[in-house]
Amino acid sequence: MSFRLSQRDKDIIEFTNQFRAVDRDSLVELFFKQLKSPVNACNSVMIRLYRLGLIERTQQYSPTVYLPVEAKIKKNSQKILHFLSILDTYKQMCIYGTPKQVIVEDKPTGRKGGIEPDLFCIFKGSPFWIEIQRNQYLEQKMQGKINLYEEFFFSDEWKALHWQPEDRAAIFPSVILITPVRYAVSSDHIRIIQVASIHELMEKYKSAGKQQKDGRLRTPASSGRIKINLT
Repeated sequence: MSFRLSQRDKDIIEFTNQFRAVDRDSLVELFFKQLKSPVNACNSVMIRLYRLGLIERTQQYSPTVYLPVEAKIKKNSQKILHFLSILDTYKQMCIYGTPKQVIVEDKPTGRKGGIEPDLFCIFKGSPFWIEIQRNQYLEQKMQGKINLYEEFFFSDEWKALHWQPEDRAAIFPSVILITPVRYAVSSDHIRIIQVASIHELMEKYKSAGKQQKDGRLRTPASSGRIKINLT
């Protein structure tokens, strides 16, 4: 069978492969919202791509969730909800500015037992590793995650990651914990940010930026305050 894919078709397939699980409404928001009937247009495109064997789908969720053809995810797997949480975080970021160098389930150490953030990206000019916690964990487990980040920090291997700037010193990403629960975790070497959502992150640093502009806040450079460009 011969068929011709539009650039949007190719972008949707690539996006689905990247995020592993993508719900219909997210596809509407990201690829079809400028159309007169975005939901109908999305449904038509996704049914065509599915029938062509270019994507998989599971109708165990409403709306339908689409998966890569070679996905090793069972169609009723709880892992799908995990990937949808990652996608939701990405979409929240897109409201404020499109993230760059996006890696889903990043494995920067390249070996088992190292850090495995749910998402890496450069957002508003700053690199972030993002851990999305849908469930509540013991604080010892969360501190264990932070300890792994510290181990990687001291390895210096991160300085050679492909996204590092070529024209200035290497940057160790801040670690964002997306969680409704605040954990008593700490580090003297890496920056940890705990928020319930990206919206909370942006509100927090919008307020901090406004206070600085008003001259009411004086933060020493050594305080570990995150630098994020909100313009």
